[in-house]
Amino acid sequence: MSNPFLEAVALACERDWRLLFEQLELRLEKGQMLQISGPNGSGKTSLLRLLCGLMQPTAGQILLQGQPLESQRSELARNLLWIGHAAGIKGLLTPEENLAWLCALHQPADREAIWQALAQVGLRGFEDVPCHTLSAGQQRRVALARLYLAPPPLWILDEPFTALDKHGVAQLEAHLARHCEQGGLVVLTTHHTLTEKPAGYRELDLGQRAA
Repeated sequence: MSNPFLEAVALACERDWRLLFEQLELRLEKGQMLQISGPNGSGKTSLLRLLCGLMQPTAGQILLQGQPLESQRSELARNLLWIGHAAGIKGLLTPEENLAWLCALHQPADREAIWQALAQVGLRGFEDVPCHTLSAGQQRRVALARLYLAPPPLWILDEPFTALDKHGVAQLEAHLARHCEQGGLVVLTTHHTLTEKPAGYRELDLGQRAA
């Protein structure tokens, strides 16, 4: 039996001296989408940060392709696209500058590719304006344009639908499902009820696993 792409083994997480969950087991393969749900404070964002290697578990471990995550940092960086709850862009930079800087950390993108990605998320004509002049929804679209720039297979997204309008939500749902159908893997938190789900869709309710 082959190793899953990403795996959590007997995972436990404590925040502010409170145990959020324990003995959590996950086996995630390419082609799957895992939606993490649960009430506020149940550990959704903490679990995403654990899977990204941004936090250390209280107990248990994360494995990437069968190997401990802490020994696979460079491999994780090549395979992971993480977008947190905040847009994570700099207001003084333009959308083009923000994306060029973010892509340079992993896989540089040229100007034409960046402009095409911005067009995909409905920001044609906004490529060279400072991001602080954009609405919250437009700033979220700048962050999500990374999903169109030769992205790696593993996407971990914290509330990606925040501030999007109805059209933006539908477009993002379709793009996430398409990524999974093409062999990618998506792990996300959202309070939004997904209407388009890939065949490999699963849900984990942390509210039912409270420690």
